[in-house]
Amino acid sequence: MLLEIVTPSKKVFEGKVSVVTLPGAEGSFQVLNDHAPLVSTLEEGQLTYKTSSGETDTFVITGGVAEVLNNKIVVLADGLLEENI
Repeated sequence: MLLEIVTPSKKVFEGKVSVVTLPGAEGSFQVLNDHAPLVSTLEEGQLTYKTSSGETDTFVITGGVAEVLNNKIVVLADGLLEENI
């Protein structure tokens, strides 16, 4: 899957991932390959992903919106509190 994380000031990450965990408004949720299409609001919390090479990275976002469609996840984050924790 392709993950793209964008804030108002810059593109934070773009790359292939195997799993993404997002802080949804109703609780955190994971997205795996071939996930059903969805749009979700995001709350402040940890966004974690595992790259295709097996590395895990985490960002703390301040909220935003995520779209999942055709194995592409686009996260429009309001801002970042911490990068790569």
